[in-house]
Amino acid sequence: MIEHKSPSVPGRFKCLRFTRILAFALCLLSILCAEAFTVHYNTDMKQAEKLFGSICNPATVPVSFKYGEKAYTGLKDLRGLNKTVSTTATGREVNISGMLGQDVRVELEGAFNKEFGEVEYTLYFTNTGKETSKPISDLVSIDRCFSGKNPLVRGCYGDHGHQYAPYSIDLGRDDGSFESTGGRATHGCFPYFDLVHGSGGTLIALGWGGTWKADFKSKGGSTRLVASNCTGLNTVLKPGETIRTALVVMLPYTTRDEAGAWNLWRAWFTKYNMPKADASGALLKPFSTTCFAGDTGLPNSDGSISERFYTWRRTLDRLVYEDTKPDFRWFDAGWYFDPEGNSPSKDWWGTVGSWELDTIKWPGKTFRESNEACHKVGIKVLMWFEPERVTNVDALARNYGYRPEWAISNGHNVITNNLGDKDCLAWTLNRIIKVMGENEVDMYREDNNSDPATTWPANDAKESAEMGAPRTGISENLGIQGHYALWDGIIDFCARNGKCTFVDNCASGGGRNDIESLRRSVPLLRSDSDRSTSALRLAMTSTFNKWVPFCGSSTKESVHELEAGERGGASSYVTRASWLPSYNISECYTHDETMNYDRLRKNYGEWRRYSHLLLKDFYVLTPLHSKDQTDMWTVFAYHDQASDEAVVLTFRQETCPESDFTVCLPFADPDASYTIMNEDTQESFELTGRNLATGGYTVHSTGPRFSAVWHVTRK
Repeated sequence: MIEHKSPSVPGRFKCLRFTRILAFALCLLSILCAEAFTVHYNTDMKQAEKLFGSICNPATVPVSFKYGEKAYTGLKDLRGLNKTVSTTATGREVNISGMLGQDVRVELEGAFNKEFGEVEYTLYFTNTGKETSKPISDLVSIDRCFSGKNPLVRGCYGDHGHQYAPYSIDLGRDDGSFESTGGRATHGCFPYFDLVHGSGGTLIALGWGGTWKADFKSKGGSTRLVASNCTGLNTVLKPGETIRTALVVMLPYTTRDEAGAWNLWRAWFTKYNMPKADASGALLKPFSTTCFAGDTGLPNSDGSISERFYTWRRTLDRLVYEDTKPDFRWFDAGWYFDPEGNSPSKDWWGTVGSWELDTIKWPGKTFRESNEACHKVGIKVLMWFEPERVTNVDALARNYGYRPEWAISNGHNVITNNLGDKDCLAWTLNRIIKVMGENEVDMYREDNNSDPATTWPANDAKESAEMGAPRTGISENLGIQGHYALWDGIIDFCARNGKCTFVDNCASGGGRNDIESLRRSVPLLRSDSDRSTSALRLAMTSTFNKWVPFCGSSTKESVHELEAGERGGASSYVTRASWLPSYNISECYTHDETMNYDRLRKNYGEWRRYSHLLLKDFYVLTPLHSKDQTDMWTVFAYHDQASDEAVVLTFRQETCPESDFTVCLPFADPDASYTIMNEDTQESFELTGRNLATGGYTVHSTGPRFSAVWHVTRK
């Protein structure tokens, strides 16, 4: 219900010709209006120039390390220094190189984005000689001071345990310390930081898929950040080996307003950090997915282990008949032979490694035929792999050509596949692209259900003993580089074969969402726990989406992650809480005789109508709540500055005592007029931008677990 009412929207025009003329006129008007609006973000270009200048100067590059017993701060003491700064289509690039001793080449690659003022760099060390190098240790990715009073660092924690819970630390009173130790970078802590200092701040991210740490300390109007990746690294380099720091990204801004800061980040991230959709370079747009595995009628232990050559057809036919086709069929874990060549019936986790299609479940070319049938009706296919982990190494070696020396065990039940070994990398890449190519798979989905940092030290210790020299951290550094290279190889294969040039990134949910991984991937499921309650889902959107615009969740609600959702299909309340750029429909389509297809079409249709706004500016219009709180209103708005169009989602949670909530939109132009339409009732009313920003409009709920969608357009 709404407080401000006007007559209902007129019915459909009966004159088709007039409708087309009107549609064309409105489209033309929207284009003209969009061109007239100025898109503005709070970029601090002056500070950005200073940041880029500091990484262009070998003396002030904010890195440090030791080579042998000698400590280096910056790059000024390298032998044979060489620097080039070049202009690019998006800004400027810098390359600085020099030598440590005779054989270790050090190279910095940096860039400046002229549109948003984003600055970034990475440092590489390569042994170009024929002998083992001296040890490289105490490697710091960034050591820099940021000036300004009243400093604080704000952001969110990582997945697993915290589920992206927010934090804000007053650095005038407390230090800020963060560390990720498991080898999946965004479990526990999250390497994205909003450092507020003075009248503005700097958004900072570390791009590294393994271990890292970051410490913020403030003193006398200056805040020092010291951050490193591959924690505890102390290693010699063999001839030809390369190690590197994390990618460091900095984006300065001119406001202490949090929404102004994170929308600058989202705008830069969406345009320049996200991967492209395909080889044409097209921008990635929101899309929908669904998994057929919940609709087989067979026992299912997660993944797609219950799918067979005879289960998919009725699901696909029903989706087509009911006009509820998704953009992607999601084919998950359990489709492969185990290392002994057997067909697993339930243990998808303990049987990975062969990456050979189970021809008992999928005889002949039946899996390819099922994918071709999807393609004929406009549905693409994504397929699950877990290449960083292996099981039953002896059987893999005996049956599939795997080499036992590639396996790194923690002595218990975790065995890491050593992608830092080039032969292992090639074997793994070739098996993945072979399956994708033979079966017409469009998108690669990756998971990692282990903590590799529990295994890497064993390989480091083995190499240290063999060489009689330190090798601490080398397995991680080479392994993470190999992991990025694996994705690059898959994306290259996909680009050459007309497939998706991005990865669906999962590591037990949200474990690999570092910023460099997200240059190749998007997290279609930002957390495994996001398959449970709407309260958790709303809380996650309030925090995670500030940093990672393109992500997804399930569209079901259940107490436990792996339980089925509501019989008959999810409610509007649940699906609206799931409005993200990846809309993952979680339903039992044919084996649930109560499935309400009218409701499914309505819910899915709503998302499709407004999904174009979900990568635009994002506003959280209510106080943050925890994953367990259900006694509040939660309100989000997405606003496109170019068209001045917005969508507002309002939720009264299940134990919230307040029946009404007043929505104010801070982005409304005070000199404009707006039409606000209720998606459920199709009723609309008008407000000036000044009233919309200050007085707002009141939403009247009909009871708990109430939701409403409001479409806001400029007159």
